[in-house]
Amino acid sequence: MLGTIVNTGTILAGSIAGSILKKGIKEEYQGALFNAMGLAAAGLGINSVVQNMPKSNFPVLFIISLALGSLIGTILDLNGKFQQLSSRFSFGKLGEGLSTGILLYCIGTLSILGPINSALTGDNTFLFTNATLDLVTSTVLSATYGIGMTLAAPVLFCWQGSIFLLAKMLGNFMTADMMTEISIVGGFLIASSGISILGIKDCKTLNMLPSLIIPVIWCAVMAF
Repeated sequence: MLGTIVNTGTILAGSIAGSILKKGIKEEYQGALFNAMGLAAAGLGINSVVQNMPKSNFPVLFIISLALGSLIGTILDLNGKFQQLSSRFSFGKLGEGLSTGILLYCIGTLSILGPINSALTGDNTFLFTNATLDLVTSTVLSATYGIGMTLAAPVLFCWQGSIFLLAKMLGNFMTADMMTEISIVGGFLIASSGISILGIKDCKTLNMLPSLIIPVIWCAVMAF
């Protein structure tokens, strides 16, 4: 769990540093940061899709996952519930930042493969690399959205901690195919978040989150 603890700590440190920087940034400059983060999220998402699509053994699974997951999320109205929570606690733009940050921190090859590698071999290299990347990302995000971005840190800890514990208990349950399919779907979600930040279209990315469960179920069934 050392790698996960370090990764969580870098997000906290970056968020605090970014929130301090935010105080000296004019409103028009904050708008520039919004645009930068939107483009960065869209680019990272597309990159994840492009890198992992050629490795996929189930070429249409991501379409099924996005369709079913979006339908489930819309029925559950995850986006609406989150917006209500945001309004209740006066999160404002922070809600958008948190959803983007959580996706960027959690849905990526390093963030998924890192805890598995740590659990099975004791090697934290992937997690330390991910921590370095998240330090930069969290600083920029917090400079844009404020100190509330620290709330993404416990989410990452629970996410990577759960993967670590599952890997310890189930060994090879998290197969290469499963990680590839999760990375593809996750890439689309991150890109969708970037599109929303840029104001091109409100994709309601939170409603699409159940899409990440479909590849897990599919690959688990195919393994038997």
